[in-house]
Amino acid sequence: MENERNDDATDDWDQIGFIISSKYRTAVLEQLVDGPSIPSSIASRTGLSITHISRALRSLRERSLVELLVSKEKRKGRIYGITEEGKRLWNRIESEGLIE
Repeated sequence: MENERNDDATDDWDQIGFIISSKYRTAVLEQLVDGPSIPSSIASRTGLSITHISRALRSLRERSLVELLVSKEKRKGRIYGITEEGKRLWNRIESEGLIE
């Protein structure tokens, strides 16, 4: 039981470290915590390039922190949302003061 708790805590910190080590991943999660969005909207609101936003979305999706809310076959108008796990970790990042 103790080891399980330690593994969960380590997993959380691994995920948090992954998120905060990139201003792009941080920006994407910060935008999606307010509600679903499309990559071009995230890019325009953050002033970051669509290429970086798309790459950040892909890496966050691979770690189940964000999810595609439309069919993956859809090429335009892809809407992304934050997962419960992503929301939980984002709240922890904010409460720990890990971002500026």
